[in-house]
Amino acid sequence: EVQLVESGGGLVQAGGSLRLSCAASGFTSDDYGIYWFRQAPGKEREGISCISSSHGSAYYADSVKGRFTISSDNAKNTVYLQMNSLKPEDTAVYYCAADWGPCPDDALSLFDLDYWGQGTQVTVSS
Repeated sequence: EVQLVESGGGLVQAGGSLRLSCAASGFTSDDYGIYWFRQAPGKEREGISCISSSHGSAYYADSVKGRFTISSDNAKNTVYLQMNSLKPEDTAVYYCAADWGPCPDDALSLFDLDYWGQGTQVTVSS
């Protein structure tokens, strides 16, 4: 069974940085995508990034492009989301998710994914 465990959330001042981790286990092939979503109180869930395990190609939402970087360490089965220049509007619960196959072109609008982590809170103070 695939399991995803996020870590690395916390409280940071605006302009600061955090690195989220998504530790994955249980995959039976090397062809899958790891997604990051976030959901702020009272707002819809937003897809912000995706990385394909097989070739490392990545997608970013416009709201985080240039500030967030997704990367993977296949030896550790862990995907990271480096978040720089954080803004108060980045405050949300961040979730990693996974599905079989590489990230499709519409990756950031997909919510019906097979596997989800429990979420980690990120709070950015002004």
